[in-house]
Amino acid sequence: MGNCLEIAGTCVGLIYLWLEYKASIYLWIVGVVMPAIYIFVYYEAGLYADFAINVYYLLAAAYGWLSWKYGWGGKEDAASALSITYTPPRVYMPLFLVFVVTLVLIAWVLTEFTNSDVPWSDSFTTALSIVGIWMLARKYVEQWLVWIIVDVVCCGLYVYKELYFTAGLYGLYALIAIGGYKKWIRMMEEEK
Repeated sequence: MGNCLEIAGTCVGLIYLWLEYKASIYLWIVGVVMPAIYIFVYYEAGLYADFAINVYYLLAAAYGWLSWKYGWGGKEDAASALSITYTPPRVYMPLFLVFVVTLVLIAWVLTEFTNSDVPWSDSFTTALSIVGIWMLARKYVEQWLVWIIVDVVCCGLYVYKELYFTAGLYGLYALIAIGGYKKWIRMMEEEK
Protein backbone atom coordinates (compact mmCIF):
# COMPACT_ATOMS: atom_id res chain seq x y z
CA MET A 1 0.00 0.00 0.00
CA GLY A 2 2.80 2.41 0.93
CA ASN A 3 4.52 2.00 -2.45
CA CYS A 4 1.24 2.67 -4.31
CA LEU A 5 0.68 5.82 -2.25
CA GLU A 6 4.25 6.93 -2.91
CA ILE A 7 3.77 6.48 -6.67
CA ALA A 8 0.44 8.36 -6.54
CA GLY A 9 2.08 11.16 -4.53
CA THR A 10 4.89 11.31 -7.08
CA CYS A 11 2.41 11.67 -9.97
CA VAL A 12 0.43 14.37 -8.17
CA GLY A 13 3.71 16.06 -7.28
CA LEU A 14 4.65 16.29 -10.95
CA ILE A 15 1.34 18.00 -11.71
CA TYR A 16 1.92 20.38 -8.79
CA LEU A 17 5.40 21.27 -10.02
CA TRP A 18 4.16 21.90 -13.56
CA LEU A 19 1.45 24.23 -12.23
CA GLU A 20 3.95 26.02 -9.97
CA TYR A 21 6.35 26.44 -12.90
CA LYS A 22 3.51 28.03 -14.91
CA ALA A 23 2.55 30.18 -11.87
CA SER A 24 -0.97 28.75 -12.14
CA ILE A 25 -3.31 29.36 -9.24
CA TYR A 26 -4.54 25.78 -9.65
CA LEU A 27 -1.34 24.55 -8.02
CA TRP A 28 -3.09 25.26 -4.71
CA ILE A 29 -5.87 22.76 -5.48
CA VAL A 30 -3.28 20.09 -6.22
CA GLY A 31 -1.50 21.43 -3.14
CA VAL A 32 -4.28 19.93 -1.02
CA VAL A 33 -4.20 16.47 -2.64
CA MET A 34 -0.43 15.93 -2.59
CA PRO A 35 0.10 16.50 1.15
CA ALA A 36 -2.96 14.39 1.95
CA ILE A 37 -1.19 11.47 0.24
CA TYR A 38 2.26 12.17 1.68
CA ILE A 39 0.98 12.35 5.25
CA PHE A 40 0.67 8.56 5.11
CA VAL A 41 3.89 7.95 3.14
CA TYR A 42 6.09 9.97 5.52
CA TYR A 43 4.52 8.60 8.69
CA GLU A 44 5.12 5.04 7.52
CA ALA A 45 8.76 5.92 6.68
CA GLY A 46 9.35 7.49 10.12
CA LEU A 47 9.86 10.97 8.65
CA TYR A 48 7.80 12.64 11.34
CA ALA A 49 8.72 16.25 10.57
CA ASP A 50 7.88 15.70 6.90
CA PHE A 51 4.62 14.10 8.06
CA ALA A 52 3.80 17.18 10.16
CA ILE A 53 4.70 19.70 7.49
CA ASN A 54 2.18 18.12 5.16
CA VAL A 55 -0.53 19.13 7.61
CA TYR A 56 0.89 22.67 7.35
CA TYR A 57 0.87 22.36 3.54
CA LEU A 58 -2.84 21.58 3.60
CA LEU A 59 -3.51 24.82 5.50
CA ALA A 60 -1.01 26.79 3.42
CA ALA A 61 -2.79 25.72 0.24
CA ALA A 62 -5.93 27.56 1.36
CA TYR A 63 -3.89 30.67 2.25
CA GLY A 64 -1.97 30.44 -1.04
CA TRP A 65 -5.16 30.24 -3.09
CA LEU A 66 -6.64 33.29 -1.34
CA SER A 67 -3.36 35.18 -1.47
CA TRP A 68 -2.88 34.62 -5.19
CA LYS A 69 -6.53 35.24 -5.99
CA TYR A 70 -7.13 38.31 -3.83
CA GLY A 71 -3.68 39.62 -2.91
CA TRP A 72 -4.08 38.86 0.81
CA GLY A 73 -1.31 40.03 3.06
CA GLY A 74 0.24 42.56 0.72
CA LYS A 75 -0.16 46.16 -0.34
CA GLU A 76 -2.24 45.13 -3.32
CA ASP A 77 -5.86 46.09 -3.52
CA ALA A 78 -7.96 43.26 -2.08
CA ALA A 79 -9.72 42.88 -5.43
CA SER A 80 -6.52 42.33 -7.42
CA ALA A 81 -4.44 39.21 -7.90
CA LEU A 82 -0.97 38.98 -6.40
CA SER A 83 1.96 39.64 -8.75
CA ILE A 84 5.35 37.92 -8.82
CA THR A 85 7.93 40.10 -7.04
CA TYR A 86 11.34 39.96 -5.44
CA THR A 87 11.36 39.33 -1.70
CA PRO A 88 11.50 42.65 0.14
CA PRO A 89 14.77 42.97 2.12
CA ARG A 90 12.86 43.62 5.36
CA VAL A 91 11.41 40.10 5.13
CA TYR A 92 14.73 38.21 5.15
CA MET A 93 15.53 38.50 8.86
CA PRO A 94 12.07 37.36 10.04
CA LEU A 95 12.23 34.43 7.60
CA PHE A 96 15.70 33.49 8.84
CA LEU A 97 14.52 33.62 12.46
CA VAL A 98 11.47 31.48 11.67
CA PHE A 99 13.78 28.98 9.97
CA VAL A 100 16.27 28.76 12.87
CA VAL A 101 13.66 28.59 15.64
CA THR A 102 11.62 26.01 13.73
CA LEU A 103 14.71 23.93 12.90
CA VAL A 104 15.82 23.74 16.54
CA LEU A 105 12.32 23.13 17.88
CA ILE A 106 11.52 20.35 15.41
CA ALA A 107 14.92 18.69 15.92
CA TRP A 108 14.39 18.75 19.69
CA VAL A 109 10.92 17.19 19.36
CA LEU A 110 12.19 14.50 16.98
CA THR A 111 15.20 13.71 19.18
CA GLU A 112 13.28 13.61 22.45
CA PHE A 113 9.91 12.13 21.46
CA THR A 114 10.35 9.96 18.36
CA ASN A 115 12.51 7.16 17.07
CA SER A 116 13.68 9.24 14.09
CA ASP A 117 17.12 8.29 12.86
CA VAL A 118 17.41 11.52 10.83
CA PRO A 119 16.15 14.26 13.18
CA TRP A 120 18.38 17.09 11.95
CA SER A 121 18.05 16.55 8.20
CA ASP A 122 14.30 15.95 8.57
CA SER A 123 14.05 19.14 10.63
CA PHE A 124 16.19 21.13 8.20
CA THR A 125 14.03 20.33 5.18
CA THR A 126 10.85 20.88 7.15
CA ALA A 127 11.90 24.25 8.59
CA LEU A 128 13.12 25.49 5.22
CA SER A 129 9.93 24.23 3.56
CA ILE A 130 7.84 26.27 6.00
CA VAL A 131 9.70 29.36 4.80
CA GLY A 132 9.49 28.28 1.14
CA ILE A 133 5.74 27.65 1.09
CA TRP A 134 5.06 31.04 2.68
CA MET A 135 7.30 32.71 0.08
CA LEU A 136 5.42 30.83 -2.66
CA ALA A 137 2.09 32.00 -1.22
CA ARG A 138 3.39 35.59 -1.44
CA LYS A 139 4.68 34.94 -5.00
CA TYR A 140 8.28 35.85 -4.17
CA VAL A 141 10.59 34.73 -6.97
CA GLU A 142 13.33 33.65 -4.52
CA GLN A 143 11.08 30.87 -3.27
CA TRP A 144 12.59 28.83 -6.11
CA LEU A 145 16.07 29.17 -4.55
CA VAL A 146 14.71 27.89 -1.24
CA TRP A 147 13.13 24.92 -3.02
CA ILE A 148 16.37 24.05 -4.81
CA ILE A 149 18.09 23.62 -1.44
CA VAL A 150 15.15 21.70 0.04
CA ASP A 151 14.89 19.44 -3.01
CA VAL A 152 18.58 18.52 -3.09
CA VAL A 153 18.67 17.68 0.63
CA CYS A 154 15.36 15.79 0.41
CA CYS A 155 16.63 13.76 -2.54
CA GLY A 156 19.50 12.43 -0.45
CA LEU A 157 17.30 11.93 2.61
CA TYR A 158 14.71 9.94 0.68
CA VAL A 159 17.35 7.71 -0.93
CA TYR A 160 18.61 7.00 2.58
CA LYS A 161 15.04 6.14 3.69
CA GLU A 162 14.55 3.99 0.55
CA LEU A 163 11.76 6.16 -0.85
CA TYR A 164 13.18 5.94 -4.34
CA PHE A 165 10.19 7.28 -6.30
CA THR A 166 9.99 10.27 -3.99
CA ALA A 167 13.77 10.79 -4.20
CA GLY A 168 13.48 10.81 -7.99
CA LEU A 169 10.63 13.30 -7.79
CA TYR A 170 12.69 15.63 -5.61
CA GLY A 171 15.69 15.29 -7.91
CA LEU A 172 13.43 16.36 -10.76
CA TYR A 173 12.03 19.15 -8.57
CA ALA A 174 15.56 20.51 -8.07
CA LEU A 175 16.25 20.59 -11.80
CA ILE A 176 12.92 22.16 -12.66
CA ALA A 177 13.26 24.70 -9.84
CA ILE A 178 16.26 26.17 -11.66
CA GLY A 179 14.12 26.68 -14.76
CA GLY A 180 11.22 27.88 -12.62
CA TYR A 181 13.38 30.59 -11.09
CA LYS A 182 14.39 31.86 -14.54
CA LYS A 183 10.81 31.62 -15.85
CA TRP A 184 9.37 33.56 -12.90
CA ILE A 185 11.94 36.32 -13.39
CA ARG A 186 10.87 36.57 -17.05
CA MET A 187 7.19 36.55 -16.08
CA MET A 188 7.82 39.24 -13.47
CA GLU A 189 9.55 41.44 -16.04
CA GLU A 190 6.69 40.88 -18.50
CA GLU A 191 4.13 41.94 -15.87
CA LYS A 192 5.97 45.23 -15.44
